[in-house]
Formats: sequence, C-alpha cells, structure tokens
Amino acid sequence: MKQSTNPLASKQKITLGGVERAILAARTAEDNRGANIVILDMRELTSVFDFFIIVSGASRRQLHAMSEEIDRVFEQGLGDRRMGIEGYEESRWILLDYGDLVIHLFEPETREYYALEQLWSQAKRVPFEPQAKGLGIGD
Repeated sequence: MKQSTNPLASKQKITLGGVERAILAARTAEDNRGANIVILDMRELTSVFDFFIIVSGASRRQLHAMSEEIDRVFEQGLGDRRMGIEGYEESRWILLDYGDLVIHLFEPETREYYALEQLWSQAKRVPFEPQAKGLGIGD
C-alpha cells in the first residue's frame, strides 16, 4: 500500500467542505492505484447524501488498500469516522458511507453491471483530473 501524498499527512485535524472531502477521497483512491474515478454531485437529486465517488480497482487487495487508506486519511486527517461499510468481505463492490459522501470501490465488471454513472446520469460531475498516468487499470 502506497502512502498517500495528500496534504493531511500531519497530525493536525483539518476541516474541509463536501467537495474538498470528495476530492480528497478520490485522490486517496488514486494514490492507491484507483482508476476511472468519477465524482458525482448528488445534492440536487437527493437529500440522503451529497456526493458519490466511484472508483475501479484491479483486485481484491487493491480495493482493500483503497478502502483502508481512505479510512485512515479521513480519520487521522479530518477526525471523520466512517458510518458504515458494505461488501468488504466479498470485495467486488466496497461501499464506504461517510454520511454526506458515499464512496463506491468496484471491480471493473461489477461497476459495469451496476452502471451507477448511468443510473445517476442527471448528477453533475465534479471535475477531477488524475495526477499520474499509467498507475491504474484501463489507462
């Protein structure tokens, strides 16, 4: 597992808004070889959560690494604990629930099958550009 290169490496707790937290989750997933990252702004479509972060990973180990590093960065850097987790044991689709953020970590075939981007196609996309090329799957 690669250590995250985000600005929250210090022990100081930082307060971020929803968009910034969504981008931090996406960047942390990217730092752990996450690919095809999409951030959907759900605020105009539902009052249940504000953002979906959707990420593909190549293996169970990779999905676990992303999940664990996102938890670590959010807890240690933001003091933000996950409210729930689903799918960790099966590892085809891991869902991390942070209340206003829902992070979906998928195997590519499972992501294609559930097609969340198409299901929620009315959602605005938050701009997110990968920082490194050639690290994830499907590059």
